[in-house]
Amino acid sequence: MKLHLDNISGGNLFTGYGEGYVMVNRQRHERNLVVLRDRLVTDWRPAGFDELESGDFALLAELAPEIVLLGTGARLRFPRPELTRALLEARIGLEVMDIRAACRTYNILAAEERKVAAALLFS
Repeated sequence: MKLHLDNISGGNLFTGYGEGYVMVNRQRHERNLVVLRDRLVTDWRPAGFDELESGDFALLAELAPEIVLLGTGARLRFPRPELTRALLEARIGLEVMDIRAACRTYNILAAEERKVAAALLFS
């Protein structure tokens, strides 16, 4: 599915997604990544949802967004609460959703100039 085609203020936007991939500014990504308006983290450590560790959320906290959208693949899965403690302690919101919803929600919040991070897990 194609999303917004125009880049807002030079920031990163999702321009499409499909089975096993997302497109950021028309560039295809098939591995776990973190997307912020001004930065892409293409080497986010967890191999998949089951490998999430507290350090993965600590890295997200260090990026200092207002909110993290955790895209958990094709279906909704919630991480164990103790893993997300770094976000809670940093007063950073966390919303968990499937990848497609995370892409759409990220674009809306980025268009509102919110400091949002989309952390996407493909498996």
